Amino acid sequence: MKKLLCLVAVCLVLFAAGTALAAEKIVVRVAHTIAPDSHYNKGLEHLGKLLDEATNGQIELQIFHSSQLGSERDAIEGVSMGTLEMTLVSSAPLANFTNAFLVFDLPFIIQDRQKAYAWMDGPEGRKILDSVLSKSMVGLGIWENGFRMLTNSKKPVAVPDDLKGLKIRLMENPIHVGTFKTLGAYPVPMPFGELFTALQQSTVDGQENPLIIISTSKFAEVQKYLSLTGHFYAPAILLINKAFWENTLTEDLRKIFTEAELKARHWEREFCIEIEKQLVGDLKAQGMEVTEPDKAKFFEAVQPVYKEFEEKVGKEAIQKLVDAQK
Repeated sequence: MKKLLCLVAVCLVLFAAGTALAAEKIVVRVAHTIAPDSHYNKGLEHLGKLLDEATNGQIELQIFHSSQLGSERDAIEGVSMGTLEMTLVSSAPLANFTNAFLVFDLPFIIQDRQKAYAWMDGPEGRKILDSVLSKSMVGLGIWENGFRMLTNSKKPVAVPDDLKGLKIRLMENPIHVGTFKTLGAYPVPMPFGELFTALQQSTVDGQENPLIIISTSKFAEVQKYLSLTGHFYAPAILLINKAFWENTLTEDLRKIFTEAELKARHWEREFCIEIEKQLVGDLKAQGMEVTEPDKAKFFEAVQPVYKEFEEKVGKEAIQKLVDAQK
């Protein structure tokens, strides 16, 4: 009888322990606006795998792609308010929440991606990420999105004058809008989720995005001309709600999360670099006419943008990013 009672007690302890562990499972919802086969989604899937392995399934990453939970601005606001745990977004919409990310939006400011990585992963990048703390968010890391290229349905774009009169969809960002106004285009800010239909219906003539987004979004179906301008470099920012980070995750889990994010960040960057090598050929095969423009002429044409936004961005911040690439 004593042995039986001991066995029952052990079973009850094990059952209680198992129930407690099950109750501790933490679901992290992360939203982004692009396709399920995109670099964002692949990188987040890798992060989810790392978290699952490191926590024995305690942390489950649930990914919502293709604007399922709204636009990038919606996602940022959701993370800020705590109605969403995490999001991976372009840096440009964050200009509506903090000026710190504006330095990335200056045209042609990033020339050397590898040197820029070192800067972004160092103290200067951390200062930028910490600017969202006052908005109840924690910046976990700066991921890759790529250099933004221009597409349109009207004509090849080889020099700045070719842009005059074209209606170009842009993100809601003052420097992006100012840049295309300076180049003579008509900027049309709109959420990414509305873009394909707008191109299809000729509401706008063109758009600009990294090659991988042009490919995974199937813009070749509605755009004839691709110009390899590389006018903006587009980092992606991984954000998590501050209260969730500090109160729901223990110190040990935060450490695991930080280590997994760093590994996933490097993985996602390499994924982007490798896939970009084949994308121009793929887009040509899909019928796009590709132009390699004179970037020096574009850089000269957008110098007024630097003067216009120098004070808002910060002259010191601009110089530090430029110097880091020398």
